[in-house]
Amino acid sequence: MSSRFDVVLGIDGGGTHTRVVVADMEGNKLSYTEKGASSIKKDLRAVENVREAILEALSLAACNVTNVKGVTAGIAGLDSVEDYKWAEELIRIEGLNCPKWIVNDAVIAQSGAFLMKPGIVVVSGTGSIIFAVNEAGKEIRNFDFHQYAYSAARFLSYDVIFEILSGNINETDQKLVNQVLSFWNVKEINELRLLGLEGFIEDDRERNKFFGQMGSLVTEAANDGSELARSVCDRSIHQLVVGVEILGSCFSSDVVPVAYIGSVLASPYMETGITESLQQRSRKIYEVREPVLSAVSGAALMALANLDTQITDDTINNLRKV
Repeated sequence: MSSRFDVVLGIDGGGTHTRVVVADMEGNKLSYTEKGASSIKKDLRAVENVREAILEALSLAACNVTNVKGVTAGIAGLDSVEDYKWAEELIRIEGLNCPKWIVNDAVIAQSGAFLMKPGIVVVSGTGSIIFAVNEAGKEIRNFDFHQYAYSAARFLSYDVIFEILSGNINETDQKLVNQVLSFWNVKEINELRLLGLEGFIEDDRERNKFFGQMGSLVTEAANDGSELARSVCDRSIHQLVVGVEILGSCFSSDVVPVAYIGSVLASPYMETGITESLQQRSRKIYEVREPVLSAVSGAALMALANLDTQITDDTINNLRKV
């Protein structure tokens, strides 16, 4: 392997995949790869997944671990000091002796969305978190207030199934009910009830993963007019809006940038619902913006900035290509 250039690693360990980009000091992408989940809360092979992704990305870039000058890793599930202990193991690779910055995956998402400037990211997909950096540079999570928006894909799925099993359905929901039964490979609601009596799926990780995969059925059904799906989505929208407003109250400005990230918020019903609710009920003006960079590019940007590299418009444009 060559040792002809200096590089940084950006790692996005959010959701069900680990994404790694190798970029030079001008932000040019040299390689990119994906492996399985990086959180041990989601995948028992998390350490292997991340290390394999790093080594594969370096190999594709034709560079060595000694070329790496800095690593920023955004890892899902870092909710306590104890979590950082297992997260450090993810990037403990022989020869990778450069500075390493490990943060929650919401941090790199915010970094990419707003180029490390103030703003709120609303993340809802495999997991759910609302994360902000205000004008004073303070990092704030809805978790800090013990507020949680049950908007992750698996929670939408759980709620829909609970409503189906309790009989709270009407003619607008029939297509969704049929799709749910098909998803679980059963023919009638009572068979689904029997699955529920057994806990659906024994392993917590596998159960959450499977329920998460069903989430798109719920958001699509809400788009199509299912009253059940809409009531479930509306509950999560309200929780998300409240979370945004709590964090927004920590900004001095009356105008606060907001970006949506994640598969659930890619749904037109969810995106429109949150935006309209924020506009109608909030005391501040929330400007909804498209993220400037992806989360993995946000991680690379943070690594470059932490190394005191000059960040230019060309750097940002190069990182946009990841």
